[in-house]
Amino acid sequence: MKDTYTLDDLKNWDAKPKSQIRLGIFGDPVAHSLSPQMQNAALEKLGLKERYARFQIGPEELQPALELIRRLNFVGINLTLPHKAAALSLLDGVDDGARKTGAVNTVLVEGEKLVGFNTDGAGFLHAIRTGFSVDLRDLRVLLLGAGGGAGRAIAVQCALENCERLVLVNRTFEKAKELAAELAPHFAASRVLGPVARLQAVPWDEAVLRFQLANTDLVINATSVGMQRSDPPLLPASLLAPHLMVYDTIYHPSRTPLLAGAEAAGAKFANGLTMLLHQGALSFELWFDRKAPIDAMRAALPFT
Repeated sequence: MKDTYTLDDLKNWDAKPKSQIRLGIFGDPVAHSLSPQMQNAALEKLGLKERYARFQIGPEELQPALELIRRLNFVGINLTLPHKAAALSLLDGVDDGARKTGAVNTVLVEGEKLVGFNTDGAGFLHAIRTGFSVDLRDLRVLLLGAGGGAGRAIAVQCALENCERLVLVNRTFEKAKELAAELAPHFAASRVLGPVARLQAVPWDEAVLRFQLANTDLVINATSVGMQRSDPPLLPASLLAPHLMVYDTIYHPSRTPLLAGAEAAGAKFANGLTMLLHQGALSFELWFDRKAPIDAMRAALPFT
């Protein structure tokens, strides 16, 4: 079993045995993904013969790769950047959750049909509950990176949970405003007393963020900033405070500059491994229609 497969491997899949690989993750890049060790631990725990692998699939390769798994007896796949939104128009069916979030992260092969789902939002909900021992509905949330992908899925989940407050921040301010307008009906009822609105889109500006963070419980990074050592700071360290909970959807590296700043400020913090774990367990349950062995999946991940 190779570390990473390609579209060319899929094209020649029938030419040589692939150790029962019938599941995988498509991404670009994908070498950092921890999904294989987590999902293979689940498969082994339940005595299933299928195995899960990484597939390096570029944007222009997504459509032919999806067509190939349709006929190669795959059970399903996960999708990560940059494929989550692009897959919507390439599948035979998409569930309501994926359509609302505008992205697919899980594909189930049903006969010759490909059906898309999104487990990011629900996975995030479980991650916050288990990581911080709080419910999302009770929190004032500031979301960095509300333009699409995981950020949009998290924003929609916050709205569905009727969280106390949601502030959307995005480098492209118009995208944050568009999402706020879409989610506005969920925040029509007043729950917060004081000078702040329950739902806002704000520009990425230090003075604006300083005010918003004073009225925030949970800060979420749904951008890719922090994955590279050369990335600039996502937030000035001076903005972080002990009352905050800080969640970074990035899990590689395990301690991003944002989380290091949170630790220095005395704030509670967690990285994206918990979200990976719970969205992966939900994907597993979609593929096999049985409870995922989450303890085995957790043990396969490098939690510290």
